[in-house]
Amino acid sequence: MLGSGKKTATHKGFIRKVLFNSQGFPIFLVCTVLAILFVLFRMKVVELDYGINDLNKKIDQVRVEQKELNAQKSRLLSVKNLRNMAARHNLNQPRRDQIIVIPKTDETSND
Repeated sequence: MLGSGKKTATHKGFIRKVLFNSQGFPIFLVCTVLAILFVLFRMKVVELDYGINDLNKKIDQVRVEQKELNAQKSRLLSVKNLRNMAARHNLNQPRRDQIIVIPKTDETSND
């Protein structure tokens, strides 16, 4: 038991000699700074990863909403629905001279 106390004192003295002398202290300081920087960078990476995951969830939600809106648009523009609306509002079929065909361009093809 007494020997272990002496070893602890010897280790403390050795650590003080190595770390707090003119050659050991700069090395200790550099290692400490590098360890702190490593931890900070890892924390930033985790923070950015959470941000990326949140953005991916929002993108998925917007894609689902876009699909729902496209389905609703298709239902509203269906021939059956348009004919029902025309009948409700007392509209007649257009004559041939009233029909104008507009060619699709890059701007209108996304609709």
